[in-house]
Amino acid sequence: MLRIAGRRLSVLSWRQTRATSLLLLRNSIHDVVDSKEQDHHGPLKVNLGEDPLSLLKSDEEHGHEEKGGVTKMSKPYDVTIIGGGMVGLALACALSSKPLTKHLNVAIVDPNSALGMRNYYNKNEIPGSRVSTVTPATISFFKDIGAWEHVQQQRHAFFDQMQVWDYTGLGYTRYSAKDVGKEYLGCVVENKVLCNSLLQSLQESDSKKTIIPTKLTSMTFPPKSPFASNARTMDKSRLTDSDESEELIHLKRLAKLELSDGQKIYSKLVVGADGAKSRVREMAGIKTTGWNYAQSGVICTVEHSMENHCAWQRFLPSGPIALLPIGDRFSNIVWTMSSDESNRHKMMSEDDFVKAVNYALDHGYGPHPQSSSLDRFIENLPWVNGPGTLSTRESFQVPPRVINVVSERMAFPLSLMHAHDYASGQVVLVGDAAHAVHPLAGQGVNLGFGDASTLAKVIAEGLSVGADLSDLALLKKYENERKAANIPMMAMLDGFQKAYSVDFGPINLLRAAAFRGAQYIAPLKKSIISYAMGEQKLPLFS
Repeated sequence: MLRIAGRRLSVLSWRQTRATSLLLLRNSIHDVVDSKEQDHHGPLKVNLGEDPLSLLKSDEEHGHEEKGGVTKMSKPYDVTIIGGGMVGLALACALSSKPLTKHLNVAIVDPNSALGMRNYYNKNEIPGSRVSTVTPATISFFKDIGAWEHVQQQRHAFFDQMQVWDYTGLGYTRYSAKDVGKEYLGCVVENKVLCNSLLQSLQESDSKKTIIPTKLTSMTFPPKSPFASNARTMDKSRLTDSDESEELIHLKRLAKLELSDGQKIYSKLVVGADGAKSRVREMAGIKTTGWNYAQSGVICTVEHSMENHCAWQRFLPSGPIALLPIGDRFSNIVWTMSSDESNRHKMMSEDDFVKAVNYALDHGYGPHPQSSSLDRFIENLPWVNGPGTLSTRESFQVPPRVINVVSERMAFPLSLMHAHDYASGQVVLVGDAAHAVHPLAGQGVNLGFGDASTLAKVIAEGLSVGADLSDLALLKKYENERKAANIPMMAMLDGFQKAYSVDFGPINLLRAAAFRGAQYIAPLKKSIISYAMGEQKLPLFS
């Protein structure tokens, strides 16, 4: 069952019943208690080395609740996920779907009120601008966590072909799912459909999870010093007769999260799934490396006169433009350009924007690539072509023309960012909080789903051998696995961005050679397809 959490009620009666115990303890804790008694009407701040008994002074601090005249301690969360977007929800679903982790008490902190709603999106509606291209590896993950069946009941579009070329007309590459014996290369799904499907899967599970519709404002962590450890031991020895006090002492080993509505919750593990500008990453003091591309991505939904089943991408002097099928006669545009150009294209009339898109996807900036005698010679080399690579003999095709813009045009700045650590203390990062990439290959969200899948798997493995959720050695195992997958992809995408941002004769020839190699060398083409589909760890011949 999914629970939507609200503010806890005051427990004045609980404090009254504990008055005698507090008086007996007053001599040993008077410094802390007296300071807190001066003002206990608002949220109280607890510093890293603070005595946990001071938590008794506030219902928001100690997490007690009263039901039917019986007072008890509300259980701290095992995992608190900050961010209820696609990756955060996917992690919650993954934890809910595994026998070893479904018992965990999981909270999702996100102010988005839509997380408490459940509905299917009408397939007949015009698709939104925000979409993701999910790989077969991601689809397999969604099936494992019970979310793909909900995607299938809503709008989505598989594609089995892809064509990539640049504006010089010197080369192109066509890819086909049949080249690797598959039915499709990927599937384009609206982000809201992915989120809704994950949420429905989470609602249907019988695991413990709570959505807290608010924002994180601060985090504090248990002290690491020997003095703090000794103090914790002393406090525990004094209070062996009190079950509640035992639990309060336990709180000092947990991360404390203060929320914007005044709540204070405790958790063994905090997961930052709150995007590229992650507050969790900032509060945990995790440093990053990265740079801005001085580019923006313009996105929108467009309409054709016929249905589109192919993904198209053309590299232009200003950046790549992609045309992705989203179902029926609709496609999604992702067009990279300078920030000034993105503002200009957002302000264009619809007719002018349609003309600009067709110009960019067709004959604009340069001619269509043409097969040459060299291409025909390469095609006939016995060591080049391999069985099943039918696309090596496919000629260049012109993308379908756009006839209308049917959604709002939006733009977002592009950058690369990578966190130095994915795990630090009791904090672990997933998705864009750990890494942000250029969208030219549509791999960003797939890397995030890979994070969610791996973290859930590593947590389950740790629990199977009795490890603690916040065991840094356990969390570093997740970090090492994901860095090995994410860094090569990030480096490749950054390299593509830099290589195609230069308009220089020799560089253009090298790009043309790369296109021709990918088009005609069957083993290379198969390796590229398998890597892009998420079914191969390294991009070349692994």
